[in-house]
Amino acid sequence: MREFSEQELVRREKLTKLEEKGINPFGHRYDVSDFSLNIKEKYQDYSHEALEEEKKEVKVAGRIMFIRKMGKASFFSLKDKLGNIQVYISINDVQEEVYNLFKSADIGDIVGVRGYVMKTGTGEITIKCLEYTHLVKALRPLPEKYHGLIDVEERFRRRYVDLIMNDEARKIAFARPKIIRTIQNYLDDLGYTEVETPILGTILGGAAARPFITHHNTQNIDMYLRIALELNLKRLLVGGMDAVYEIGRTFRNEGMDKKHNPEFTMMELYKAFSDLEGMMDITEGIISNCALKLNGTYEVTYLGQTISLAPGFKRAHMVDLIKEKTGIDFWQNMSLDEAKKLAKEHNIEIEDHFGYGHIVNAFFEKYVEETITDPTFVYGHPVEISPLAKKDPKDPRFTQRFELFILGCEYANAFNELNDPIDQYQRFENQLKEKELGNAEANEMDLDYVEALEYGMPPAGGLGMGIDRLVMLLTGAESIREVILFPTMKPRD
Repeated sequence: MREFSEQELVRREKLTKLEEKGINPFGHRYDVSDFSLNIKEKYQDYSHEALEEEKKEVKVAGRIMFIRKMGKASFFSLKDKLGNIQVYISINDVQEEVYNLFKSADIGDIVGVRGYVMKTGTGEITIKCLEYTHLVKALRPLPEKYHGLIDVEERFRRRYVDLIMNDEARKIAFARPKIIRTIQNYLDDLGYTEVETPILGTILGGAAARPFITHHNTQNIDMYLRIALELNLKRLLVGGMDAVYEIGRTFRNEGMDKKHNPEFTMMELYKAFSDLEGMMDITEGIISNCALKLNGTYEVTYLGQTISLAPGFKRAHMVDLIKEKTGIDFWQNMSLDEAKKLAKEHNIEIEDHFGYGHIVNAFFEKYVEETITDPTFVYGHPVEISPLAKKDPKDPRFTQRFELFILGCEYANAFNELNDPIDQYQRFENQLKEKELGNAEANEMDLDYVEALEYGMPPAGGLGMGIDRLVMLLTGAESIREVILFPTMKPRD
């Protein structure tokens, strides 16, 4: 058993004294009627005299964050889910035994307060305590007020403490579900149906990524945690569900950095009889609507730059953007050897499985991607890196696909969905060849999906969007670990 600090020993002694008094140190039901922020907003414009006269009663519960003891009367700060509110407690209002109970409280304890709203001489909204209830004894002291958890790793490991001490972390924690609910409401109003599809599967598909592999004991087979939601959602289009979406956890066995966590949240949607233009419109609608609902404005400031998320995002072909930055024109017909020569001259590393399209994409990633500031739909991805998108009928080297970039980061990926089963089968075969050449992220052959397409899938547009990155953008969080309540962490030594 670990050794307790001096403060922890004192708190355990107080726990024993509570039990001796017949008080449950770890609480019971407490009916809350109000929250700190609501009280402040509701009564801020009342005068001291009006509040004294009307005696507006409230009942709150939360954690003690600050205590100022002054003999027979004291002030303390109580923190609930919406913020802090000051409480005034006097021996004349709660009687000596209860006041002594309060005086034995520690910062971090959870208590209930019934009282009426008042204003101090400085105009601060305060609750005058008439009934004080001990609810939970905190056995560990909170971090020092002004520094909280200084170690960033510990902030994410002990998110519960971070949420207590860090108002910004708490703000993000409440903003995230609001953003998700806004997306759901927006899509529901457009006639989309929210669905759930399997997290476990036996075939790797829907994206280019390394999977997590697990094992099903009963069937004695290896299975993958899904790397995308795509293929099952498109099976639903075949079945006649013409507009579907899913917001769900996705898993990729890859590196961790400020933009990547192995477990993350994706939103994917598919609309029968739509196309790439339709997906651009709905992407703009989702993002601009979320910005307006959360922040009341289309403007966001992120990484020190202020941009607008109002509808009307820029649209540009990948090849044109590469030409702008490098002078190289990939519209011109050139052999794979010529493309490899250009790559070598521009310090682009070529992997064994690279075809012409891989080189085009490598140029974009090296010379263009990080230079994009304002929201920009980059379309026309090479066919080699887009096994699930329709080919561009004007130039079959490229596809009807876009990615949305904002401030050098990808936020969405959309296709005119490939619904030709013969072409799809050939694309899967090409992916298998890439896997043999060392591309661990290549898709596998999904014969059941090809069979589904043989029954006929309507022409459709599809969109995938990273929820975590969208939350980062709208809340100003610089790391994905700020917007995931419990991010993946390296084990402690």
